[in-house]
Amino acid sequence: MMDNPGTFNLGDLTITTAQTLIGDAIIELDGMQSALLQLRLAYGSGGSTIRAYVQCSADQATTWYDVACVLFGTASEVALLNLSALTPKTTQVTPTDGALADDTAVDGLITDRMRLKVVSTGTYAGSTVLSARMVAR
Repeated sequence: MMDNPGTFNLGDLTITTAQTLIGDAIIELDGMQSALLQLRLAYGSGGSTIRAYVQCSADQATTWYDVACVLFGTASEVALLNLSALTPKTTQVTPTDGALADDTAVDGLITDRMRLKVVSTGTYAGSTVLSARMVAR
């Protein structure tokens, strides 16, 4: 059974310049079997691309690896993903940190902690905000 089932805020990150932002880690998710992710870009103006990576760690946050990457452009958009811890992995998965292919996810690798990492290019204005929520089950 999960220690903390429910909805979690992975971050509300304001994008202004080309930068890398990292949200606070959600921890104590022991027993989580699935994670519904909602990533929402409220686009202001300017900019070029925003990549939102949802990451997990299997070693108490020493090393973070990507489990999802959503590419956003220059329009408001919402993306939904559902990840399962019960998907078997029978071949080795090479972990990436901010390098997973655009609009992909790696199922079966969620752990007891998750965070959001955002990499933007270009200069944004008009209150461009990337928000991420997770429903853990």
